Amino acid sequence: MTQYCHIDQPFTLETGETLPSLTIAYHTFGTLSPNKDNVIWVMHGLTANSDVADWWPHTVEKGKFLDPEKYFVICANVLGSCYGTTGPSSINPATGRPWCGDFPKVTIRDMVKAHRLLARELGITRIHEMIGVSLGGFQAIEWMVEDPGIAENVMFCATDASCSPWLAAFNKSMYMAIATDPSYGEPRLDAGRAGLATARSIALISYRGPFAYNMSQRDNDAQDDPFFHRVQTYQEYQGVKLCNRFDVYSYVRICESADSHNVGRGRGGIRKALERINATTLVIGISSDILFPPACLKELADSIPGSTLELMESDFAHDGFLIEHEKLNVIMQNWRLTR
Repeated sequence: MTQYCHIDQPFTLETGETLPSLTIAYHTFGTLSPNKDNVIWVMHGLTANSDVADWWPHTVEKGKFLDPEKYFVICANVLGSCYGTTGPSSINPATGRPWCGDFPKVTIRDMVKAHRLLARELGITRIHEMIGVSLGGFQAIEWMVEDPGIAENVMFCATDASCSPWLAAFNKSMYMAIATDPSYGEPRLDAGRAGLATARSIALISYRGPFAYNMSQRDNDAQDDPFFHRVQTYQEYQGVKLCNRFDVYSYVRICESADSHNVGRGRGGIRKALERINATTLVIGISSDILFPPACLKELADSIPGSTLELMESDFAHDGFLIEHEKLNVIMQNWRLTR
């Protein structure tokens, strides 16, 4: 069940703009130990919510790496989302209507600031294990650099220490697609649906990669239409599917937060910033990931003192961390045994 933390104080963003108040949606699983020493804090990806059991199947189960019988698992919905945390779909008290496109830009550091407020409200001063995947990895890296003492152990998966030109190019292509929708910018939450569907189609290419597409979307040689490919309907379906659960303004703001990510900004560079991390660290790359290729994860691991690098073999590219839960579970459990 979704829980809510309400902060009835102004929340100042990195840009200098201020939200009049803040609501953070979050889920918890398991029981917090008397010493509060069994906390696992999970940070989710771009369009996920705070319900880890929903978007990360077969992980919040007995015997898995998010075992609720052993751990107290927390996941908070990110700032700017439409799943309960303050974002474009929230009511702007100045107008009495949803913020929509008037919602200010947020950065990864703003998201981490919200996480830290939630931790304070929950009385959590130390995290046994922090887990960040994809955009959640951006947040986890930032949090660990900002507050190196917050977690004993940390896992970064399919992520990076900054927004690469490659990722920024995908994001820019999505913004361009969204901008072609004439309804984008209108003060309503169902605006920009056609543009959002196209943007999602672009994003999926980066998430799945050639191996996954060629494995799952092969055409039947007996089909009559020489111009038809089944993947065309798949792309359309996925676009509509996102539009039915997400709004374009939240999508843009969260993608822009990814653009803002650079853990070395104002800290003397990325390598110097990563050297602050003193937790036991596991970095996981995915063999076929084209969004965050294995070489990026190796560079990340090489920059964090004493970290361990694991490469998970998968044909599902970036989405491998969502699909290959059995392989990921083995990696996580082995790491826990050896650290």
